[in-house]
Amino acid sequence: MPSKAFFLMRLNDHIQYLKKIEATLEGKGDFYGTHHHECKLGQWLYGEGANEVATLEQSREAQKIFDSLFEPHEQFHTVSKKALEKACPEKNAKIAITEMYKLSQILTQKLLALDTLKI
Repeated sequence: MPSKAFFLMRLNDHIQYLKKIEATLEGKGDFYGTHHHECKLGQWLYGEGANEVATLEQSREAQKIFDSLFEPHEQFHTVSKKALEKACPEKNAKIAITEMYKLSQILTQKLLALDTLKI
């Protein structure tokens, strides 16, 4: 069974990734993102995530939430890449950044929902 803070650690992985993007957008970094399979959250989603979620007491509900993470996670990587592209016109970059934050919030809510099911 996942540890008490397990899903919060996955949330932290996502937040750290987002912070790297923000630093680059602010001109304070040189992070240009990864493929959605390569970040820590993606490695978990496409790796041990399903097995770990299956061990939860409310595994049916947890599996539903887990399955719903894939699409917004992939979209988050797509729009964050657009936001980071220097050739992107400013207006389009702002749209991408707004969408990136919306998707980030969806991912955050889903990971927090998983965290509440573990007990």
